[in-house]
Amino acid sequence: MNSELQQQLRNLALKRTIPFCYSCYQRAPAGVCKSCHSDDLMRLLPGHGCDYGLDWAIAAILREELTPVDIEEAFEDSMRSCYSEEVHVGWMSFDAVSVMKEMDPISWALAMSEWLEEEQSMNSLVMVEDRYYVISELKALL
Repeated sequence: MNSELQQQLRNLALKRTIPFCYSCYQRAPAGVCKSCHSDDLMRLLPGHGCDYGLDWAIAAILREELTPVDIEEAFEDSMRSCYSEEVHVGWMSFDAVSVMKEMDPISWALAMSEWLEEEQSMNSLVMVEDRYYVISELKALL
């Protein structure tokens, strides 16, 4: 993920979270706790809890507002658009993609890995935490 997008996600998390003093268990919107005067504050994301840092808040916001890409399904759809023909064996007809997937699962996994790398390099997909998102949807959220 590029640094500009990373910064935009951090800014989104900062806007949606509130500084929170866990020791006094109260919000500290000014950046300093009114009770104990600490500036060692967590970030509170209403409805999700509080923690230090912003990565967890970014992941929670994205999980709530965007649908992660099912990589296997997206890859299959991409392959079906390239290989839409049917394969005939005797009296049976099979979808070419299903045959490729079943007959050589190792090659299928390698091809999916290469496809995923290409999608990321073309800035079509981006990984945040352990999930992939369509970058255009992510930018629309920002």
